[in-house]
Amino acid sequence: MRVLVTGGGGFLGQAICRQLQARGDEPIAFQRSAATALAGTGIEERRGDIRDAGQVRDAVRDCQAVIHTAGKAGAWGDPALYRAINVEGTHHVINACREQAVGRLVFTSSPSVAHGGGDIEGADESLPYPAHYAAPYPETKALAEQAVMAADGPGLRTVSLRPHLVWGPGDNHLLPRLIERARNGPLRLPGADKLIDTVYIDNAARAHLLALDALDANPGCHGKAYFISNGEPWPQARIMTALLRAAGVEVTIRTIPPRLAAAAGRLTEWWWKRQRRQGEPPVTRWAAEQLSTAHWYDIGAARRDLGYTPEITIEQGLERLAAAFREDA
Repeated sequence: MRVLVTGGGGFLGQAICRQLQARGDEPIAFQRSAATALAGTGIEERRGDIRDAGQVRDAVRDCQAVIHTAGKAGAWGDPALYRAINVEGTHHVINACREQAVGRLVFTSSPSVAHGGGDIEGADESLPYPAHYAAPYPETKALAEQAVMAADGPGLRTVSLRPHLVWGPGDNHLLPRLIERARNGPLRLPGADKLIDTVYIDNAARAHLLALDALDANPGCHGKAYFISNGEPWPQARIMTALLRAAGVEVTIRTIPPRLAAAAGRLTEWWWKRQRRQGEPPVTRWAAEQLSTAHWYDIGAARRDLGYTPEITIEQGLERLAAAFREDA
């Protein structure tokens, strides 16, 4: 089957494309620019901007399903841009699926849509959306997720996944930022001992394929959202140290009071806006909130409804990550 993967040139999108291709499907990667990592794979690329409804419509043509991973991530930025990409872009995908009679849509959401502050420990999908968000990313992903869930119905079956902190070889988002921070001095964590979930890249990609298949096999998953992780919550300091060590970087972890981190986030945001600084501040309110709290989830629903089981453990993933860095050295 022909499956359009929006954001197919991204870290998660590439992994999904490769897994689709490996099992005999025909993935088509949709992104704004050429994906170097897909060169020579035989995977078709269609260029375009998720903010352009016409380009999305053209990309969806002749496909039987869409996996929508494209989005704007980050802890800081213009709220209008987040809305244009994450919310309006998702509406473009939904509308294109309907216009082109594409029957299945899998959306990549985020656990942050259900995090309004405070510890989350073993929560399931009954966790409600918070009344307020500390950043435009979780807010716009929540709006997009709700749109996808509401779109489920005759002619279009939908499901949303919430993978948490995806990492592994080829990561161009989480690991590079972590490495840069570690090389600039000790990491200061307000919640070093707080448990958090993560998910290895191959597990996250496989979850999307399972969700796609479940849209045919299990009507019980239609219009629902599912937490996706490795099911192995680790203390923040431990997982960060392990990821950096796999990358060949040793780091010193220092703990700071959560109130100090929150105050630093508020002050830094105020200063950034006052000075009209470009780029992301070194700390934001949302980042301080995330680093100060536990957030790990019950993935029982994904196991039951999608048949999802993390096949690669964190330890196995770390070995693969270390091997990839050695090869690149």
